[in-house]
Amino acid sequence: MNFKPIGIVHSPFKKAIGTPIQPKAAKGIEGTVEVFAEFADGLADLDGFSHIILVCHLHLAQNYKLKVIPYMDNQKRGVFATRAPSRPNPIGISVVRLNHIENNILYIEDVDIIDGTPLLDIKPYIPEFDSQEDIKIGWLERRVHKLSTSKDDGRFRK
Repeated sequence: MNFKPIGIVHSPFKKAIGTPIQPKAAKGIEGTVEVFAEFADGLADLDGFSHIILVCHLHLAQNYKLKVIPYMDNQKRGVFATRAPSRPNPIGISVVRLNHIENNILYIEDVDIIDGTPLLDIKPYIPEFDSQEDIKIGWLERRVHKLSTSKDDGRFRK
């Protein structure tokens, strides 16, 4: 299985430490997505969406384990019950605000992605497709309040 990046995410975050751990905690933080010229035609009609889903290769994540101590917790959890970046396939998703598009550059907001992260795909965020009802959030129920103060502390990188 081989994936070819379609672009690069640019953000104010030059290293993992201190990066917000989810887009909701990155409210107002601006960045850009540079879509490579060969994929620019695929941006047609995207400008009508307020939010997009960025699918990225978490290229700095290393040494995955099947049990991890996730952000906002102090107990080991199964990696698939977390959003830890170090995973068997280090793929990340972020729902960001799309402010505007100029040629092959997307101007985005609420970015929680490290500068230079390879972009694998873009999808429009559509609440009728993506929002669910009767949601349970498992072990995070008692910890989700920590989101606004939690930042990447480097635990999933060299």
